Order: sequence, then structure tokens, then C-alpha cells
Amino acid sequence: MKKPIIILTGPTAVGKTKASIELAKKIGGEIISADSMQVYKYMDIGSAKIRSEEMQGVPHYLIDELEPDEEFHVVRFQEMAKQAMEKIYANGHIPIVVGGTGFYIQALLYDIDFTESNEDSSYREELERLAKEKGAQYLHEELRKVDEKSAETIHANNVKRVIRALEFFKQTGQKISEHNETERTKESPYDFCYFVLTDDRKLLYDRINLRVDQMVQDGLLQEVQSLKERGYTKDMVSMQGLGYKEILDYLDGDCTLEEAIYILKRDTRHFAKRQLTWFRRERDVIWIDKSQYDHNEAKVVDVIITKIQERIPYICLK
Repeated sequence: MKKPIIILTGPTAVGKTKASIELAKKIGGEIISADSMQVYKYMDIGSAKIRSEEMQGVPHYLIDELEPDEEFHVVRFQEMAKQAMEKIYANGHIPIVVGGTGFYIQALLYDIDFTESNEDSSYREELERLAKEKGAQYLHEELRKVDEKSAETIHANNVKRVIRALEFFKQTGQKISEHNETERTKESPYDFCYFVLTDDRKLLYDRINLRVDQMVQDGLLQEVQSLKERGYTKDMVSMQGLGYKEILDYLDGDCTLEEAIYILKRDTRHFAKRQLTWFRRERDVIWIDKSQYDHNEAKVVDVIITKIQERIPYICLK
């Protein structure tokens, strides 16, 4: 018998955290973060990390588990999330995967295999050198030559994923986009409900702008300065995250604070747009438009629970 899993995702600032807590309390859930930044310690404000008092006693996993100089990628996410799921099932509870990193969610939900290719550190080092010498855009164009579809879906600044795609092509002769597409057609090994929260675009963008202002007010600059003082540098994966690279540029004198805030707001809005594009491509997704429920959190959670009971009737309310 397949085990149950609930996915609750959506663009940044849509309100996943609050809904996830209420849902977890009602169905006996424990939460696994599918966020590429909240896994890092000391990175609280810029990642909009849930605070312990907001958790309301609901166990959370993949929050504050890694040092900022450690690498976190989809394979590591899979490993850590599966370990968390085993603990949650052992507790007799339901895993609720919450976060906006669609690629991670897809990898977990469909148990996508990333292990086909062998490591080739010399080629990776060569690609990393090219990225440093000629820039991320150059490497991205190299990817476009061999795998246009991947180039369309992987942002040029996501150098790690660009390198991964080029590595995969060199080692297997197959486009990673085709490999991932094949993997995506697999049936999920879980009984799942995959919810995507969404909202009126203008409201969402306004909320993003307000959130950035609040982050600055809450001490984002001091947080990034503290990370710098701990020795964490902009070439680390963690420090490339939204909210960190922009403020680092300001602290390094590469732009004014006003410019950094403007860029952060703009890039976060663009990120939200890309997230929505990703989720539209996914299979078996249940869209929940908050504007249809007057932005009433209780109504939204009730709709989610109704859908869960339709699809996974053995999940009982607490």
C-alpha cells in the first residue's frame, strides 16, 4: 500500500506557512521544508524562515540543518526528506512538504533518479573555471547549444544546475531535460495531494514588495553582515540566495542600498513568476486561488482538507 504525502506549495509570499500549520494540526501532519534556503542556519530573515513560535508545536524538518558553507542540492534534499518521512511515518503522522522549490518537490514526489552518471570532477572543475573566467552567461550559452530545453528552464545564474546539465550530457550523451522528462512520467510511489496556492498577481507582487521592506526593517543587512563576518562568501551556494546576494553587493560597495532593495524586489517578483510557470507544467496539481475564498485562511484550509478526504479518504481529521 502506498504511503500518503501532502504537498503544499506556491509562489513566494503567497502564504504557505500559515496554511501549512493549520493543515498539519488538523490532519496530524509534520512538515518537511522544500526550500533551498531555510535549510541553512543563521539565514533567517532573508529566507523568511518560520520562527519557532509560529510552528505551534508542529515538528519541522530541513530547517536550520546545514551550515551556510555546505552544499544543498536536489539529491541531498531527496535524501534528507526521505529520512524525515520515515520518522514521520514512524510517528504515525502525515508528511506535509511545504515550500516553493518545485524541482525538489518533483524529485521527491516521483522519486526521480539522479544517479545514472558517474562523477567527473575534472570536467566540473573545467566548467567552474569557465564560469569564473567567462561568466555565467557564457556557460549558459554552452548549455543552450546541447540542450535548449534545459537552457530555457534553468536560469543562467544557477551555475550549479547549468554545470550539472552539461556534465550529464557529456557523461551520458543524453540531454538532462529528456532524462528528467522520462523520470517525470513515472508513477509516484505515494498517495498524494499536490496543492498550489496562488493569488491575484498584483496582490502577490505587492506582498513581495512589502515583505522585502519588512526584511530590511527586521535586520536583513545586519544578518548578511554577520554572515560575512563568519567567513561566508558570495561564491557559496547559500549566499547566492535571494536577499543575500543583493545585500552582499551593497555591503561590498557594488551598489547603493536603494539599488539593492530595488533589485531584490524585482528579482523576487520574477522568481514568483517562474515558480508559477513551473507549477503549471506539473501533473495532478490542485490549484487553490486564495482570492476565491476572500483570503480567509480557514476557508482555504477547509477546501484543502475536503480535497484530501476525496483523494486519500483514509487520512482522518484530528
